[in-house]
Amino acid sequence: MGSDVSAHVLGIRSTAPYRQQPAAPPNRSPERETEGAGDRPMAAPDQPPRPGKPPLPWRARLLLRAVSTLHAASLRRDGTVNRFLLSLFDRDAPPTPAPVAGVASTDHSVSDHLRVRLFTPTTSSKQLPVLVYFHGGGFVFGSAASAPYDSLCRRLASSIPALVASVDYRLAPEHRFPAPYDDGEAAVRWVLAGAGGALPSAPAAVFVAGDSAGGNVAHHVAARLPNSVAGLVALQPFFGGEARTGSELRLGHTPFGAPERLVWLWRAFLPPGATRDHAAANVPAALQRDAGRWRAFPPTLVCVGGWDVHQDRQRAYADALRAAGAQEVAVAEYPDAIHAFYLLDDLADSEKLVGDVAEFVNRCAGQYKKRAVDQTKD
Repeated sequence: MGSDVSAHVLGIRSTAPYRQQPAAPPNRSPERETEGAGDRPMAAPDQPPRPGKPPLPWRARLLLRAVSTLHAASLRRDGTVNRFLLSLFDRDAPPTPAPVAGVASTDHSVSDHLRVRLFTPTTSSKQLPVLVYFHGGGFVFGSAASAPYDSLCRRLASSIPALVASVDYRLAPEHRFPAPYDDGEAAVRWVLAGAGGALPSAPAAVFVAGDSAGGNVAHHVAARLPNSVAGLVALQPFFGGEARTGSELRLGHTPFGAPERLVWLWRAFLPPGATRDHAAANVPAALQRDAGRWRAFPPTLVCVGGWDVHQDRQRAYADALRAAGAQEVAVAEYPDAIHAFYLLDDLADSEKLVGDVAEFVNRCAGQYKKRAVDQTKD
């Protein structure tokens, strides 16, 4: 995830429908991009902190506190991570070649350092799309085998339905930029080439998806392979910048919103000496600087939570893609959700998000197939 890293986070019921948002929603001021601006905010600097706390059950609050304490203890001042400490609490789920709830999973080697967990629904015999998924964790934590991500990918595979290829990309600080992007591109090319014979049939279409830092990875992989990807699903993507946004000022007290944690994560991932305005982090600004290249960018769904510290950057990302002429950009809002709420499957918003992703993938896969048929006729 962008600011902390466990999969155990949640939000609650949202009544907002899945909808594409206008470029400048009336309840927020248009943001301005500035570089080298220190801590001057992108949005209005006089916005007070959002009153109250995210509406979370008490058990979730206790869990979040424990997770936050664990991960804070694992981040050392010298820029390294105590992975032994993390290993004591980060529970892995084994692959299940025998289907569980209609989904089988198997692990595959793409290279000597890159592995993919493939989730295959067994309840559908039709040609299915493939969703290449990148887990969250601030580029530092998590894996494709982490139990909450294993569960989320199973839900996506069953609900869409689709084959889900969850990528175990290399982590910072041991492997900085651009290692996750290189691994992501390699994983997509592996899928496009048939996944070493692991796919039951040729994919109907290939999508990239990810949450938080994984959403950042998914964007950069789609940017490298725009003509090979049918769509991008960005679940609360993790972007950054030197100038703080309104939501970063208002929500620094919320789960996974501590500004010092965000600074640590970006410093661990970006090239030595780079600022958070680097193109890997400040993606909205990068889109504005090079608008011409994004007209061929695939259809994109951006999911935003109302208690997520990163929400202003996520909306700015969607606005910048639209302004640059991207094919389609939709925003799904979950007003009461904190960062990574979708990772607990008993929450109403979590179920709703999976349904929103399924609708987007199936619609875009149909459009992709139609374009392929039309090109064949031509």
